[in-house]
Amino acid sequence: MRKTFIKVSFQKEGIHRYPAAKDLKGVEFLQHPHRHIFHFYVTLGVFHDDRDVEFILFKRELENLFTTTMDIDYKSCEMLANDLMDYIEMTYPQRACKVEVYEDDENGGIVENALYN
Repeated sequence: MRKTFIKVSFQKEGIHRYPAAKDLKGVEFLQHPHRHIFHFYVTLGVFHDDRDVEFILFKRELENLFTTTMDIDYKSCEMLANDLMDYIEMTYPQRACKVEVYEDDENGGIVENALYN
């Protein structure tokens, strides 16, 4: 059995901090606000292969959920991925989905819903 997906990506500048870093030797600087370019990758299950969800429109929709420069305070990549997953599952129910968020397209977090596997 095959599954069909679309995948979109976009990036946003963001400022965040990691308060618990004050206790992590070598990365204490992360406790202070710092800038990243957050890279988002979203894979969404579709029900047929003829633009069930038009990916350019889907990408624009997701990009518009975030301000130009995100001030996300203490949120991690995993938290951002979960927030985006909540929106997608509410707006596009009963679809497999995987959300990846990376700081500077280097390190990040991944969230998959139960339908993804």
